[in-house]
Amino acid sequence: MTATPDYLSDPPNGPQMNALLDILRTLRLSGGIFLDCEFSAPWCVTASAIGPEEVGLLMMPYPAHVIAYHYVTRGGVLLQIANQEPVAIGAGEVVVFPANDKHRLGSDLSIRAVSAKELVLPPSNGGLARIDHGGGGESTHIMCGFLGTDAPNDPVIGILPSLLKLEVAKGGSADWIETTLRFAAQEMAAGRPGSLPLVAQLAECLFMEAVRRYVDSMPPSERGWLAGFSDPVVGRALTLLHARREHDWSVDELAADVGISRSAFADRFTRIMGEPPMRYLGKQRLRFAAQRLRSSHEPVAKIGFETGYDSEAAFSRAFKREFGVAPAAWRARSADDPSWWTRWKGTLSGGHT
Repeated sequence: MTATPDYLSDPPNGPQMNALLDILRTLRLSGGIFLDCEFSAPWCVTASAIGPEEVGLLMMPYPAHVIAYHYVTRGGVLLQIANQEPVAIGAGEVVVFPANDKHRLGSDLSIRAVSAKELVLPPSNGGLARIDHGGGGESTHIMCGFLGTDAPNDPVIGILPSLLKLEVAKGGSADWIETTLRFAAQEMAAGRPGSLPLVAQLAECLFMEAVRRYVDSMPPSERGWLAGFSDPVVGRALTLLHARREHDWSVDELAADVGISRSAFADRFTRIMGEPPMRYLGKQRLRFAAQRLRSSHEPVAKIGFETGYDSEAAFSRAFKREFGVAPAAWRARSADDPSWWTRWKGTLSGGHT
């Protein structure tokens, strides 16, 4: 995963949100834009969940979890997931599907919908696959892309809504986001392969920004365990835990660092997060270790030490308790089959999905 731009490294709502972004960064998201769509009113299409065929257009292996997104560069569209209410998406807005849900979109959702897959034209001259469809009226331009991860089940993704809308023309970094996204889309459409890392990085940043704004917009009573990221005490503790996950933390030390008594801190953390602080830390350490085992060739003992265990034996025992298999076996099976971990989905969900 490429570096996150500075505007996301210290979000405007305070350091507590850094813990949330830290969790998202461990996903090691990759992906890009795979489809360039030009529609003209009236039109309506059904879009299936992004599968291996679409991901294969970018010559990439199919990830274990896919997050789909559309970026509307011109015009506007109505979008509907299953039986939910339609949502209007305008020019300069990104819509994200954390669970890769099927949906309908069009200028008029009451007309007969055509399968988008049946309309796809193959890439030409090294460019993107395209769709040109509609009745010749007002035009809408959409870039379709995805983010993928093979990391263990993420505690944030599991509680996100089926649709997130992000207005890139809103916020302190709006000009940078919109200009860069338009440039990246143009580079992809021109078939310049060097633009792939840029597109993936930007899409990752936009996803994290969409999640941050979603959490900010939630009433405190509806945030559930996400309230921990904005609670001044628990949020500070989460920031400390994620910044120094290898440290030999204790409840006493955390309580002292956040400035309240041990019992008050333990009760508050458990009430908001749904589990005691040391149990939460243990699961997050193992999520991090599993990601490191898949993405690096570092020795198991070194990863265990980086994760916070003082011996390879202690690390292996903890890992096997959570995954049912030793770290070396996890690494070997993950290398042979990138989607192998999905059979264990939920074992490291942080206890909150």
